[in-house]
Amino acid sequence: MQAPSLSVAVAADTLAAAGNASLDTYDSGPSGIAVERWLIGALIRLAGLGERADGVLTPGGSLSNLMGLLLARDAAALRRGIDARRHGVAALPGPVVFCSELAHFSTHRACAVLGLGEAAVHPVPVDERRRMRPEALAAALEALGPDRTPIAVVATAGTTDFGSIDPLPEIAEIASGHGMWMHVDAAYGFGALFSERLAGRLAGLELADSVTLDLHKIGWQPAAASVLLVSDTTAFTSLDREVAYLNPADDSEAGFDGLLGRSLQTTRRPDAVKAAATLLTYGREGLGRMVDVCHDLARHAERRILTEPELELVAPAELTTVVFRYRGTNPAAADALNGALRRRLLESGAALIGRTEAETAGPGSPKRVCLKFTLLNPTATTDDIDGLVDTVLDAGRTCERLIEEGAA
Repeated sequence: MQAPSLSVAVAADTLAAAGNASLDTYDSGPSGIAVERWLIGALIRLAGLGERADGVLTPGGSLSNLMGLLLARDAAALRRGIDARRHGVAALPGPVVFCSELAHFSTHRACAVLGLGEAAVHPVPVDERRRMRPEALAAALEALGPDRTPIAVVATAGTTDFGSIDPLPEIAEIASGHGMWMHVDAAYGFGALFSERLAGRLAGLELADSVTLDLHKIGWQPAAASVLLVSDTTAFTSLDREVAYLNPADDSEAGFDGLLGRSLQTTRRPDAVKAAATLLTYGREGLGRMVDVCHDLARHAERRILTEPELELVAPAELTTVVFRYRGTNPAAADALNGALRRRLLESGAALIGRTEAETAGPGSPKRVCLKFTLLNPTATTDDIDGLVDTVLDAGRTCERLIEEGAA
């Protein structure tokens, strides 16, 4: 998921590093603050959020998810008359966070950090397209007793392996009906909004209470370049801090305010500069063309895999990833073969491809070792993809022969 960085972003990031500003206080980085506020506004409009929306940059998608669930936790606690920030979560009965069974692991980690415990996470089954099943979410909510506190539902817009996008409008309706926060982890999928062709797949994103996005994926930014957007700026209230040597009230009232009250960080570099420079240089249309190229490359890889008897397509290209397997002649050894194949490519320097596990025969089937192309280089060509597939095939045949010789 580390896309090649655009040269304009690298140059802007170098300039920002030379200035060494910090965005916590106005006097530490007024120009950086202005750039971040401009960028947040542009991303809010792209997401379709309303006039009360706000946002902040973070060091990564995991931290954006943590902050989104922090705000959700505090909102749920306040509905029960509990000030979680001041008194902790001990008085919060039976917290529950719902997410797809394919949600990013950072949801579990965030619940652990926030004192909810990983046991608070309730995985919701997915359908054959690897999307959260709304009816299963509704049933799980209805089954909760009065001794449980629904904190949030985390919908995923672009799962790490498959690029699958949960049905956001249906999930938003269920969450709203239960007075529950909806957080959308769009770290991977948000960049699809740049594309006129793919943007419709994120319909319903504008209904979220908070959204994670990560521009070092589909955005071609040097890391870190993650953002948390919220539908209502008052959501940041639980992060408010007034510190005499940083943001005294009279300075803030006079307009000399930093971004301390929107972040878990104090010192924070102006990461928005590189993303703003990229948007000003390419615009949505230019970035959209790059998204479409990467999606087309993934679709080409999908078609090529389908033509190869030695390969099995596990998941088609929803965004820019393609999951597949090398079949091998011995099904019992296929998992070991796919693992060895990937390591051979890595050790030789021939190619770096992803590895994961997936249910290859439908929901509920055993998980098998799979390979993955994550295609985020808009300068690549279909010839490059064909060469990559050929390299995988050669490595698979070699590894299979070595395994057979070793067994003999």
